[in-house]
Amino acid sequence: MDKMLDIYELLKTYGTYIYTRDRIGDLMLMEDEIRELYKANVLDIKDYQMALLLIRQETTKLRIKENNQ
Repeated sequence: MDKMLDIYELLKTYGTYIYTRDRIGDLMLMEDEIRELYKANVLDIKDYQMALLLIRQETTKLRIKENNQ
């Protein structure tokens, strides 16, 4: 797992589609879903950590972009 697209695809395989028209809100929901999959022992620790890292990096990029506008 090395791209946000991989996270979208992972969530889709478990029937989770997230789109709220608020990108940061979407990312927060994705983080919650990833956490729930990990708690349910669906994800291993490596995929869990990488998914959280990617989501948080994307969130940071968006917040920086919003602050610069």
